[in-house]
Amino acid sequence: MLSHVHLHLLPSASCLFDEPVHVKVTGLRSRQVVTLRARATNERGVVFRSAAIYRADGNGEVDLCRDASLCGSYEGVEPMGLLWSMRAAAPHKYFHWSEAISPHVVRFSVHDSVDVEDEERGVALAEATNVRHLMGEGVTRVVVHLGKYTAVLFTPPGEGQFPGLLDLSTFASEKRASLLANKGFMVLCMPVFYEKAANIKYVELDYFEEALCLLKQHPKVDSDRLGVIGRCKAGDIGLSLVSFVPGVRAMVWINACSANSAVPLHYKGRQILSSLSMDQRKVIPTSDGANIGKFVVGNPEDEENQSSRIPVEKTSAHLLLLASEDDLNFDCKAYMESIVARLRKAGKDNVESVCYPRAGHLLEPPYGPYCHSCVNGFISIINLWGGEPRAHAHAEVLAWRKVEEFLRSRLMLM
Repeated sequence: MLSHVHLHLLPSASCLFDEPVHVKVTGLRSRQVVTLRARATNERGVVFRSAAIYRADGNGEVDLCRDASLCGSYEGVEPMGLLWSMRAAAPHKYFHWSEAISPHVVRFSVHDSVDVEDEERGVALAEATNVRHLMGEGVTRVVVHLGKYTAVLFTPPGEGQFPGLLDLSTFASEKRASLLANKGFMVLCMPVFYEKAANIKYVELDYFEEALCLLKQHPKVDSDRLGVIGRCKAGDIGLSLVSFVPGVRAMVWINACSANSAVPLHYKGRQILSSLSMDQRKVIPTSDGANIGKFVVGNPEDEENQSSRIPVEKTSAHLLLLASEDDLNFDCKAYMESIVARLRKAGKDNVESVCYPRAGHLLEPPYGPYCHSCVNGFISIINLWGGEPRAHAHAEVLAWRKVEEFLRSRLMLM
């Protein structure tokens, strides 16, 4: 590496996962063309990479907040493009990172080559490592057992009283919960499926009510300020929870269904919702080996699916509905519009809704690698999730900001 070339990560090389980092290179020759690279490894050992070609200015500097990528993993001015455009060499890979204890580590480098494909080509002029923490300073993590379920409780620093938030995920993931704890919420993170989905005959709402009670009774939680958040199957469980169980002030629904999907829902020893009809013959295979599952589930508005429809009219919680227009897993925009229409018909004004054009199903906290396709953990096929990478990445920034604003306005003391 050349000592006069420097790769800067501003304001610091260490930050929270949902914070942007300003990448800047100094000490290059005037108008020098270089390749910038990023590399990270997920918890399963799969390496994700990105690369983009830039031209330095007259002072020998490249500033990703100002300068456009000429070509590579993305083009144009994209300050965080090296992060969201990272891909694995093999297709259909998701950047798995289920536990929040360890930070994401991204290694940036600048090379004198102009080849985005061959990582070994060219001399590395400078390198820098970005440590992206999921848990902020003072946040604690405790494992909690609730019957068949293993949950994780994240507590922010301080004495409380904190608003309590139940973060539901279809399968175990702590990313969103830990990041919300950094913002002053006490968050209980809980998966909907405690084992392989194929082995589960029905889901019991009682366990999620018990999770809410755990939060409500915690000495550091204000029991009058409870919320729920969930995406996909976890989103419809969250919607059912606030429809059947009182005491929740706010709920965030992300790319989920307006009916109970996948398996029947039980509560207090009886079935309260059937599962939405599914027809696996409607899976659409694509040329790259992924499948579109959007049309597999039935229409919740059809008469045959009436018994699966979640009675959202019963909820007194304030709802934030976020839908991606290009979701290829669910017709989330239609489901969102149906929920809004039913609430309006019931004379309620407790709902906000936002639709994100050209965004796909996996709407997550921002600055992680965009996932085009991967194995669907419920039906064990490779799903095409939808979305255009750049638009999806931008939607994640906007959606995350909206989630925080909504939860603060509904649950934080002003």
